[in-house]
Amino acid sequence: MLEKNFVEVYDKFKLQFYRKIFEKVKERDGSLSAMEGFSLEIIRALDEPTVGQFADFLNISQSNATYKVNNLIKKGYLVRQNSTTDRREYHLVLSEKYYSYAALMTDYELTVVKRMKERFTEEDIEKFVELLSIISNELMPECD
Repeated sequence: MLEKNFVEVYDKFKLQFYRKIFEKVKERDGSLSAMEGFSLEIIRALDEPTVGQFADFLNISQSNATYKVNNLIKKGYLVRQNSTTDRREYHLVLSEKYYSYAALMTDYELTVVKRMKERFTEEDIEKFVELLSIISNELMPECD
């Protein structure tokens, strides 16, 4: 039952996200492809990675990652920012254009959270927050 319910919730979040990506992605010059949308979400989750870190996470070549990053920079969704510790290295920083795109997903997340606060007691919410923290920090080491 746990597995079924977990997968069901996870799938609903993914499906809503995919729906919003495909609504936003239009076939016109300069628009994002679905793969570029996923790449941006990975860069966001990695929190200003280098191109090498992005490539390593996806298990792709540095040149392939550089190609993807350059396209996202050209479209205005990313900027390069020099590292403060090593001037030869730069980090991938999401642009304002990205944040307007990203609002698509966070709107749904906030809607669900609002509904949870209306539906569950404060104690239930506190326990859920604790469980989510344990899941994220202890049970998903592959994602760190």
